[in-house]
Amino acid sequence: MTFSWISSYWPLLLTGAAQTLSLLAISVVFGFIIAIGLAFAQVSGGPILRSLARGYCTFFRGTPLLIQLWLLYYGVGSLLPMIPGIRQSLFWPILREGFFFAAVSFTLNYAAYEAEVLRGALLAVPKGELEAGRAFGMRPFTLTRRIWLPRAIRIALPTIGGEIVMQLKATPLAFTVTVMDLYAVATKVRQDTLLVYEPLIVVTVFYLILTAIIARSFRFLEAQVPVRR
Repeated sequence: MTFSWISSYWPLLLTGAAQTLSLLAISVVFGFIIAIGLAFAQVSGGPILRSLARGYCTFFRGTPLLIQLWLLYYGVGSLLPMIPGIRQSLFWPILREGFFFAAVSFTLNYAAYEAEVLRGALLAVPKGELEAGRAFGMRPFTLTRRIWLPRAIRIALPTIGGEIVMQLKATPLAFTVTVMDLYAVATKVRQDTLLVYEPLIVVTVFYLILTAIIARSFRFLEAQVPVRR
């Protein structure tokens, strides 16, 4: 095995790693925000809102992420240029890139899975704590912000960490819509140098290191905010 090619491809490897990390960060942050709304809609929303939230989660959890990504990129992406004025807008440089569709697809998919995690965590919060907050005169928004949601997040921390790792392992799918992520760089190296295993080994090590960092970070958080039952 030889890894001498790294000296020529390291700028591209760094760019690919940055793309992978960007996709992970965007999908996790925005997906988590959406998931909070979906979880509360299922737990305390009205019949219509609850049904819509459940339908959303069922669709995105019940269909492959690759198909969702292709539907957005090849479906919606092909329709966007037909909108009058879209090519002249400030957003066109973003909307025409595969990265945009990958980020949106990953975000929507992650939100569906995380919503189910948070829904279970919200239902697991002891009723006594919520009743105590109401007894102190807390309004619903204050009760949610100070007691219900923080306790639910503490309960769900181990699962959230696992979902982020799963999301990280899904990022190579962005390669299928022309995103030059780390896996795409490994593919380019293989095509240029005819080396098969070495580029994949480098990508594997990157994912292993990042997974270890995520796992240790969440173990640290769990130690700082232990769940009291």
